[in-house]
Amino acid sequence: MNLVEYASESGRTYLMRHNSAPFRPPRKRLRVRLPPIAAERNNLLKRHHEGGRRCIMSAPAGRDGCATCAAATAAFNARHPLTMKIAILDDYQDAVRKLNCFEMLADHDVKVFNNTVRGLGQLASRLAEVEALVLIRERTPISSQLLAKLPNLRMISQTGRISSHIDLEACTDRGIAVLEGTGSPIAPAELTWALVMAAQRRIPQYVANLKQGAWQQSGLKTSAMPPNFGLGQVLRGQTLGIWGYGKIGRLVAGYGKAFGMNVLIWGREHSLEAARADGYTAADSREALFEQSDVLSLHLRMHDDTRGIVKQEDLMRMKPTSLLVNTSRAELLEENALVNALSHNRPGMVAIDVFESEPILQGYSLLRMENVICTPHIGYVERESYELYFSAAFRNILAFDQGDMSSVANPEALTPRRVR
Repeated sequence: MNLVEYASESGRTYLMRHNSAPFRPPRKRLRVRLPPIAAERNNLLKRHHEGGRRCIMSAPAGRDGCATCAAATAAFNARHPLTMKIAILDDYQDAVRKLNCFEMLADHDVKVFNNTVRGLGQLASRLAEVEALVLIRERTPISSQLLAKLPNLRMISQTGRISSHIDLEACTDRGIAVLEGTGSPIAPAELTWALVMAAQRRIPQYVANLKQGAWQQSGLKTSAMPPNFGLGQVLRGQTLGIWGYGKIGRLVAGYGKAFGMNVLIWGREHSLEAARADGYTAADSREALFEQSDVLSLHLRMHDDTRGIVKQEDLMRMKPTSLLVNTSRAELLEENALVNALSHNRPGMVAIDVFESEPILQGYSLLRMENVICTPHIGYVERESYELYFSAAFRNILAFDQGDMSSVANPEALTPRRVR
């Protein structure tokens, strides 16, 4: 094998085959710098194991471990009292405790709840002593009525961007700081494209029928559907419409271009200018976007101006063979607009990852429709995104506790309180 030396711009050196791509070292696992007390405790426990003894350890150290570890942990915690009571809500997959970044909270009393409760009294009881609350996206709404029952709450740390699920004004009135996190557009954009591919090739329908013993049957062949609708279709040469050309919309447009689709953009004027600068075509009008798109994907941010912005008459303009994808917000669609339009077979297919009330129940109307694909709001649910979301949320809590206000979305809350 002919190997030559390759130097990257950063100065690192790799070996590579002649006329081939460089060998890349394996990606390193994310390392989290522990708070000083956590690092000291872990070093204490390491010394116990240097003699060759081994035991099962998990965070916090000593749980499910040997008696020596448990005793050492208890003694250490007595000398270093846990400083904050923190709650993490709605961890459906019980994933947070297994993240690398969870060690950032090793010095604190953390409770992780895996199930969602909707009753105000139940939720208030869970959070009665909590000082810092971590929210996983919009899974639990935070109302003024709930906040009134949480006298110890000092801060709410949001994973990702803050949305309308938090009563920001009520938080401000009660002196509760709301900390805004960060996120990445990559995971939701990739899920959007996965739904486009799955829907256009009828993959969920084929898989479901195969499990029932039906070979090459999608089941999409009612008299109301276009001829051979169940066969599916390729993307090349089709028109991809995108309403909202932000970070996610831009990525989805790139995927469409890579698949040979004609990309059509609609949105505010600054979005259209950005799309034109990237080489995409702006739709002549909102009506033209719905009429011309074979695949239409919504990527608008949710606020008062966009709530219910997609009307039933918009959907009725779509082709009977077209696909609507919504991985953004369910509230972008006018109430009942989608169900009513689907009763007229416009659009022909729908793929959605978001719902007005979550989690949805088994009898949810759209789940019963064979031309609708529903996923359980997993646009951001994957390992790298979770590490990013939660490391930012935890970092914001620790920073705020040390007096850093840079992530506070409502600095007015830090002035003398008006309500308590």
